[in-house]
Amino acid sequence: MANNDLNGKKVAILAADGVERVELEEPRKALQQAGATVELLSVKEGEIEAKESDLNDAGSFSVDRLVADAKPSEYDALVLPGGTVNPDKLRIDSDAVAFVRDFVQSGRPVAAICHGPWTLVEAGVLQGRTVTSFPSIRTDLRNAGATVVDEEVSIDGNLITSRNPDDIPAFCEAVVKAVAQA
Repeated sequence: MANNDLNGKKVAILAADGVERVELEEPRKALQQAGATVELLSVKEGEIEAKESDLNDAGSFSVDRLVADAKPSEYDALVLPGGTVNPDKLRIDSDAVAFVRDFVQSGRPVAAICHGPWTLVEAGVLQGRTVTSFPSIRTDLRNAGATVVDEEVSIDGNLITSRNPDDIPAFCEAVVKAVAQA
């Protein structure tokens, strides 16, 4: 895609401590290179701690805004990176869960990778949807009413999901394309 395909588009990335660094960093970079404005939302101000392979410290990211102060209508798309601790923290925050639920219901693109779909479970938006994820949370997705597939990228309406960091190139391509069409 040309560098300016997403000019004028604004994308939210919602993450908390424990986010898998590459799953936040690479989609953000792809969106910014395509011309989008990207804001990092979280459940706390300041910085969130990143991880590599879920266990190793991998620096931090500066939070742009609290999710409690954001409205889905301000954004063209939402990205939910993984890491096991990150979505677990989001799932217990009522503002984060409501933001995700409202965003999915808006019909605008929502992309989740690896353990990111755990927040979709808590938001109650997976009934009848087809998704993929990291293998360890697939039972949770099925229990929430989703059909789970083992594919690099699954696209069901406005939901884009991927399995793990190996899928990042295909995930980023699908996210940029969805935002361009939003």
